[in-house]
Amino acid sequence: MTGNHEVMNVDGDFHFATPSGLEEFKNWGFWYRIGLSMKSQCEGLRNPKDPFEAVPKAIEGVKKEFHEGIRARAAALRPDGPISKRFLSQNPTVVIVGDSVFVHGGLLKSHVTYGLDRMNEEVREWISGSDGGGRRPPGFVRGREAVVWLRRFSDGVCDCANLEAVLEMIPGAKRMVMGHTIQRAGINGACEDRAVRIDVGLSKGCGDGLAEVLEILDGGSVIRVIGSDRVVRRRRKYSDRTVEEGLKVLLPPPVEVKA
Repeated sequence: MTGNHEVMNVDGDFHFATPSGLEEFKNWGFWYRIGLSMKSQCEGLRNPKDPFEAVPKAIEGVKKEFHEGIRARAAALRPDGPISKRFLSQNPTVVIVGDSVFVHGGLLKSHVTYGLDRMNEEVREWISGSDGGGRRPPGFVRGREAVVWLRRFSDGVCDCANLEAVLEMIPGAKRMVMGHTIQRAGINGACEDRAVRIDVGLSKGCGDGLAEVLEILDGGSVIRVIGSDRVVRRRRKYSDRTVEEGLKVLLPPPVEVKA
């Protein structure tokens, strides 16, 4: 799914990028341009599009050693870029599966009114570069109230009344499943599990959390969290019964091993 970091990268906002990440894109750019050069020598092939076209050679306020990495990252991930188009452009921004609505940050009534399918299509068009050349992301994925940035239902006390009003606008929807805001105590539910918050901060740069899985079974009648004994120990460390409200950790059954 499309989240805030996908939007930031396609939009050329790299302030979260690490030096090692820029080095990887620098290497990608080197080999990609070699590939372009080789393809241009092949008879019968169209001259391939150069994603580095119009990408500035120097970036003001950035150390020179990072210029090539930033240029390559921008070329790869810009709208209609070779990586963004292939790996990101067809990802949805909002998904409904059964009675569950999945979104990175959250949905407000204004988003539902605008149209979930419409939002998905406009983000796809922007990332793939088929929106007539517009380089700015759609407004509903920018700002604190955006579908990929919202924290109203996942940070602190959940706005249950607003959440309920949003879900009532989506036929058959019983819960909203969200990421974006790291849950130190692990996957949890609020508002009688109408809000399910699943970002456990797996990345080393965002908490280095333990893996957990949200499992929804029997058409949504069974919702549980699958984790390990390490997850249980961490949950005890961050024990906060106000955020569980029904979601329980399911441990894998012990396996007997005969030596």
